[in-house]
Amino acid sequence: MKTFASIAALAAATIAAPLAAQSTYDTPPAAIADIVTRAPSPGVSLSPDGSTMLLMESEALPPVSELAKPMERLAGLRLDAATNDRHNPRNVVGLMLQDVASGETRRVALPANADISDINWAPDGSKIAFTNTLADGMALMVLDVGSGEVTTLMRDGVNAIFAEPRWMPDGKLLALAVPEGRGAKPVESLTPVGPAIQDATGGEEAQTRTYQDLLKDAYDERLFEWLVTSEPRLFDLRNGKATTMLPPRIYTGIAPSPDGKYLLASWLEKPFSYQVPYYRFPTTTAVYTTDGKLVQTIAEQPLADNLPVQGVPTGRRSVGWHPNEDALLVWAEAQDGGDPRVETDVRDAVYTLAAPFDGAPREIAKLEDRYSGWIGLEDSDDLIVVDYDRDTREVRQTLVDVTGSDPARMLSIRNYQDVYADPGNPITVPNDAGYYVAKVDNGQLTMSGMGATPEGYRPFLRRFDLATTETSEIWRNSGENFEYVVGLTSDDASGFLTYYESPTNPGNFRLHKAGEARFVTDFKDPHPELSGIERELITYKRSDGVDLTATLYLPPSYKEGDKLPVVVWAYPREFNDAATAGQVRDSKYRFTRVGGYSHLFFLMQGYAVMDRAAMPVIGDDPETVNDTFIEQIVASAQAAVDESVRRGFGDGERVGVGGHSYGAFMTAHLLAQSDIFRAGIARSGAYNRTLTPFGFQSERRIFWDTPETYYKLSPFMAANKINEPMLLIHGEKDNNSGTFPQQSERMFAAIKGTGGTARLVMLPHESHGYRGSESVLHTLAEMIDWFDTYVKPEEVEIPGD
Repeated sequence: MKTFASIAALAAATIAAPLAAQSTYDTPPAAIADIVTRAPSPGVSLSPDGSTMLLMESEALPPVSELAKPMERLAGLRLDAATNDRHNPRNVVGLMLQDVASGETRRVALPANADISDINWAPDGSKIAFTNTLADGMALMVLDVGSGEVTTLMRDGVNAIFAEPRWMPDGKLLALAVPEGRGAKPVESLTPVGPAIQDATGGEEAQTRTYQDLLKDAYDERLFEWLVTSEPRLFDLRNGKATTMLPPRIYTGIAPSPDGKYLLASWLEKPFSYQVPYYRFPTTTAVYTTDGKLVQTIAEQPLADNLPVQGVPTGRRSVGWHPNEDALLVWAEAQDGGDPRVETDVRDAVYTLAAPFDGAPREIAKLEDRYSGWIGLEDSDDLIVVDYDRDTREVRQTLVDVTGSDPARMLSIRNYQDVYADPGNPITVPNDAGYYVAKVDNGQLTMSGMGATPEGYRPFLRRFDLATTETSEIWRNSGENFEYVVGLTSDDASGFLTYYESPTNPGNFRLHKAGEARFVTDFKDPHPELSGIERELITYKRSDGVDLTATLYLPPSYKEGDKLPVVVWAYPREFNDAATAGQVRDSKYRFTRVGGYSHLFFLMQGYAVMDRAAMPVIGDDPETVNDTFIEQIVASAQAAVDESVRRGFGDGERVGVGGHSYGAFMTAHLLAQSDIFRAGIARSGAYNRTLTPFGFQSERRIFWDTPETYYKLSPFMAANKINEPMLLIHGEKDNNSGTFPQQSERMFAAIKGTGGTARLVMLPHESHGYRGSESVLHTLAEMIDWFDTYVKPEEVEIPGD
């Protein structure tokens, strides 16, 4: 076994690896490229009352040139200084309104080259607010649903980095804007004023994950502050008048009380940090009157750069308005010091405080596990409070009487990974103040869910009686289709809208009313040339008896008995027990949609694809579950390949494996620790866990607690054992925690340095996922060429073997 010292020497040696030559973008076969570059079907947003649909048209993939626009990488954000917004390519470029009952559609007249985002319906459904990104700023616009006319409230100057425009209870519109007279963008001096310095004073743990795009010097601090500072403005749609409500600050959120008399504002304070993203910076939360007078400071959170892994800050957190009370604040406070390692009977408590916010808070709930949110109920002061146990993975829902004296009642408790027991989620509707609350009809919640069963998903619409906790079914998906509820069109749930797809229907919306259903859209098959793809949910067993699942796709030309090259694509997940690990989480009646850089394009090249092949890592102790990670994924991979042989579509030899992110990590391990596969594709992965020493994925232990685990779980340490060809693809600007581009660069150098066969593709301007048209097409070309070379042929020679 290599020593840690020798591995460090190898890592250092790889730094000197020669740079690769710059190449031009490649493209996959023309039939695939044609599908990739087609515009998708419109997205749909349903009005609050269910009477109108907003159809949102998008472009196909943007060119890389849009991703290449100047980007400021600051405090965990990626910002465009020209527009004063997040750095993103164009998305929604057209809007249409469709009446649900009649099907009549109306196109919305928009400015040329529109770039629409931040779409927000008014609570009564009469208007829609949105922003339009220009070359030099963001405009604030409002669509009148009745007339179809668009009004521009502000030509530019919207600052929607942290909060999109939202409706006030009185129908006015609240938006964050670039402060008047803020001055020019800071200029970076070519002469540094001094070094960037950080201190660790000792005696206190500060276990931060491996974040990216952090502040790095004084100039970054100035630029960050210049870009994210905003001022709240209130727009009166009747006269177009705009009023500045509060002074400029780095507002991360601002929300009106349901009675419209107060504003709850949160903003960032200094000192900033070079170690953590903005959401861990010092934060102040306070209540103001709508005319800008401070009423009360509610919370002052210090810099949170010393939280334990999976910990939370102490003090008041997650402060928000009760949706159905005039002006009542609700928040949670840790009772365990914010440390999940502390054993306690009460981990969190929930409090309320009413206007004028100067009294003692009232405790309304003690929670055994970590608070994870609440939902209000229509026309009620009750809240459903949710807490979660990270060890057992149990999620508990408790009904809490907020202003009265009724004792709290547990409504449900289950392992959230147990999808067969999932009761669904309440359908929400906006109240008069614009806050979304759970729909309640005669004391019963209206719930929708995926309805997972051993035969696959069967979505449902049901009622849940809050008094008895009994359920009654209104509707359930049946037949050879997959259909789920997207919203109600009547208060009693006798009318509702669903999204419907089948092996031949690409996905359309259906209106259900009085026991009958009819389609209200007619979106066409985005790739008719792929009709005939066979899709099947398959189940099989691992050698230790664990049930496994996969979605099997066979190409349109497949004939029973043919032996095909096989692609196994997967993403490992951790489970407490085998029963939940083996549950079916898909539907065989879904439409097979292929787009982007999907591995399903291998179907067009004559491969079979075992998609979402289960790679469960099972252990009743979450602290040590990763100790058998390698053994379990190898056993799962072998079971998948064995099943391909048993079913007759695979020969057990021509098999490739691939995955993205944690799936890439899995791929590297499988190539290093087994000889099951001929080759692998690893996209945007992490391979050296010593570079993520404060935990990764679900691993809670830090490197210094268990260095042997971090060593074993680093495929970089076993690079010399990878004797099958491995294609590594990575975005040069990956912003995902832990998967920084260096991970793939060092992994490639390690394989190359120890005599293996590998190829490294670094995509310019791309992040953790790939969006540019050229990047997507090139990724597909690389993937297809790699497996066509090393998996598809009957015989393959690998250099060095």
